[in-house]
Amino acid sequence: MNELMIVANVAIVFGVTYKLFELFACRKERILLIEKLCEKLPPELLANRPFSLPSRSSASGLRLGCLMIGLGIGLLVGFLIVQLLVWNASYKVTSVVYGACVLLGGGSGLLASYIIENKWFGKREE
Repeated sequence: MNELMIVANVAIVFGVTYKLFELFACRKERILLIEKLCEKLPPELLANRPFSLPSRSSASGLRLGCLMIGLGIGLLVGFLIVQLLVWNASYKVTSVVYGACVLLGGGSGLLASYIIENKWFGKREE
């Protein structure tokens, strides 16, 4: 059974790596196709295009940052709960406290980034 797990793990790692390289290679091909199409478009269409606002995907750094801050705060709160409130706790209780705090912290971080994005993009679109 252990030999099967080793083969499965190697297959998963190589499969994910292959898909990531394929994703980035296809992205470059799509960008090249879009550039070629823009060259063929008449200049009148490109000149009358209004200034475009950054898309919601440009706030991915904000999302990731808020998620990491939330996870860190969740780990810290979980550590404090285990150290200060739960003495002689079993492994199961400790893991539940850590898991719950990390999930709550990560969720609150993503919720905070959602609220910030709505305020930020809402003001720009009006």
